[in-house]
Amino acid sequence: MIFSDDGHSPHKPVMLDEVISFIKPGKGDIIVDATIGAGGHSCEILKMIEPDGLLIGIDKDAEILKIAGRYLSNISDSYKLYQADYVDLDYILNKLEISKVQGILLDLGVSSLQLDSMERGFSFIKEGPLDMRMDRSQGKTAEDLLKRLSQKEMADIFWRYGEEGRSRRIAKAIIQERKTGAEIKTTTQLAKIVEKALYVPGKYKKKRGIHPATRVFQALRIAVNDELKSLEHFLNNVCEFLASGSRIVVVSFHSLEDRLVKSAFRMGQDASSLEILTKKPLSPLDSEIRENVRARSAKLRAAERT
Repeated sequence: MIFSDDGHSPHKPVMLDEVISFIKPGKGDIIVDATIGAGGHSCEILKMIEPDGLLIGIDKDAEILKIAGRYLSNISDSYKLYQADYVDLDYILNKLEISKVQGILLDLGVSSLQLDSMERGFSFIKEGPLDMRMDRSQGKTAEDLLKRLSQKEMADIFWRYGEEGRSRRIAKAIIQERKTGAEIKTTTQLAKIVEKALYVPGKYKKKRGIHPATRVFQALRIAVNDELKSLEHFLNNVCEFLASGSRIVVVSFHSLEDRLVKSAFRMGQDASSLEILTKKPLSPLDSEIRENVRARSAKLRAAERT
């Protein structure tokens, strides 16, 4: 377990043992953690590959990258960190004059540290600005999208990226709020609008088992960061970075991501480029979920380069 920036809030990487067992990092290996976050997985990987190996850590979030660097530096200096989208891995490897690596990890979604930072706007639990950008130096925020999207465009995003069955009702409620002249600027404002739009006494929350705004926030985050497009592009090209016998491990947190991973691995296997190591996605053990409820939706898939 590692600790967050304030040294108090515990952060444990999801399915750490399973990730390590599939990646199989060894002395001297070059391993890419393409979504390094706070470095939970990478700290363990670095211990296993140093001093002659190299850990390449990539993340769009400059703030969380600094935290990862602090923890990694306590272990070894056999690492390099890059603020970038993981689709830029080819550029990074070319810069390092590396043609192939021995393992790639993708831990998708939002880290606990990002969720717990109210100013980032990823969570509706605490009030914060509707930002949701992984890289706060560029791009449109979730607030920007809610200001300019039409009702249909909004509903399409909520349905496509959040699989929200009542997307039209939610989009209509947001448009009605806009017509009053009110600005939707905070996470709690949006959550209340969604909750009111979907409220059915004694039914909705009980049936879904999650907060009514969960899928809307997921959809907006994916749209703001163009996450699925990046994932699909990366998976379609990942084999060119992997040495024979090396492995890719992907931990996803919702069905849209998992479907893309499943499809890409199958295509790789059909092309004799990959061997799928997980016939079905692995889920966290009940004991891990009890310790970290945010791990409950995680799915792990792994494949080996032939």
